[in-house]
Amino acid sequence: AVSPIARDIIETASLVNGAGVGIELARAKHHANDPYFLQPMDGIDSTGYRASWWTQFYCILWRSWLSVLKDPMLVKVRLLQTAMVASLIGSIYFGQVLDQDGVMNINGSLFLFLTNMTFQNVFAVINVFSAELPVFLREKRSRLYRVDTYFLGKTIAELPLFIAVPFVFTSITYPMIGLKAGVSHYLTTLFIVTLVANVSTSFGYLISCA
Repeated sequence: AVSPIARDIIETASLVNGAGVGIELARAKHHANDPYFLQPMDGIDSTGYRASWWTQFYCILWRSWLSVLKDPMLVKVRLLQTAMVASLIGSIYFGQVLDQDGVMNINGSLFLFLTNMTFQNVFAVINVFSAELPVFLREKRSRLYRVDTYFLGKTIAELPLFIAVPFVFTSITYPMIGLKAGVSHYLTTLFIVTLVANVSTSFGYLISCA
């Protein structure tokens, strides 16, 4: 059985398909100079996208940011996990002194700094793009946005989390291990760990895109 709505759609489609070529040519001529008219994808007459680059970027960024805010439990779990791992590493290497054994232990703690920030952030984003692939392909084929605006908006929306995670990790482990005192030394370490985390995130995005 065909519903009334489906019957109306079929009738409308039949009328459109049965319309004369002259009507279509008139419509194409009317919208030829309209930059907001969505032209067909096939052929050389396509004019691009309805919105500008900045509008596309803003909309994707806002939508991605809302998706992050809609799942606050995931953010809390990530931060809690980071705090627990940082406390564990800080407890293992607690109160190191600058002797021969202390220097070796500090080297081991720095190795754990890098490995934890690397693998934690790689696996956090490895399924980001593959999970949204059907939606992305449908909207891209509809010419709603470009690939670069989607990628930048998606990554920048998640950037605050990948800055907060290194901050929590470094703020807990740095004083517990007894690394070099001083605000400048702490900020230098925090800057390097943040860079490592974001490079790892970019590598995870690369794997996700592949």
